[in-house]
Amino acid sequence: MPTLEDYKGRKPAWCPGCGNFSILKAFNEAMVELGLSPHEFVIVSGIGQAGKFPHYTRCNTFNGLHGRTLPVATGIKLANHKLKVFAVAGDGDCYGEGGNHLIHAIRRNIDVKLFIHNNQIYGLTKGQASPTSMKGMITKTQPFGVFSEQFNPLAMAVALNCSFVARGFAGDMEHLKALIKEAVTHRGFSLIDILQPCVSFNKINTFEWYRQRVYRLSENYDPFDRAKAFEKSLEWGDSIPIGVVYKTSRPVFEEQIPVIKEKPLVEQKLAFEKIKSLIGKFY
Repeated sequence: MPTLEDYKGRKPAWCPGCGNFSILKAFNEAMVELGLSPHEFVIVSGIGQAGKFPHYTRCNTFNGLHGRTLPVATGIKLANHKLKVFAVAGDGDCYGEGGNHLIHAIRRNIDVKLFIHNNQIYGLTKGQASPTSMKGMITKTQPFGVFSEQFNPLAMAVALNCSFVARGFAGDMEHLKALIKEAVTHRGFSLIDILQPCVSFNKINTFEWYRQRVYRLSENYDPFDRAKAFEKSLEWGDSIPIGVVYKTSRPVFEEQIPVIKEKPLVEQKLAFEKIKSLIGKFY
């Protein structure tokens, strides 16, 4: 059985008090409790503070371009659908630059698990407004306040019939860990939007701000009711729900492709010989 020591990575360079520390701890503990070893999955990340996530844990990883996390994750999953594939991105990285890829990953229902570190700001580039920044928020590049409507990822995901939609909070690590475990075991595309305060550049959506508003969905809540899930996804302001907002059962994309349904591409001799011949052209 794996232990937390197996997941020990580089020392994080995040700011002291950053919500990412809780997300990292919740993720590692979830993997240990699921009995997954670092070699059994791959984490794909883009650019940003969230993009550094796989550097600070032990795993197979691909660190790619800004907003291009999901295309790479999709390619990896199609090449070897027996491998668990996780995508990690920030709100700017995924909802901004990568918004088009998110839409089509949901539509395809590729079996990738997407964990969004949503701090409602661009942290790595020092405090510009992101798609999830609240209207009116003043930043270095929005001195008159944000004019655009705040992007609602949960409402979009439910509207697109995403097979697993959840929201977590970095200030409630045990609850977040349970959400990660449920997303990993769910068959189909899974989205967890994680509210993650940025202690350096977002002085509005702080841990205290969230603690006054966040509440866990009750045990009586039915996440299979899509209409109610959409209504719940619109709830924001004085009260913010966390938990599994919506889930459903849909055919998984890679299992519908005849040539890889029974056997992963990486295990097929023809594909292996093709890859070997291509490599031979360069060496």
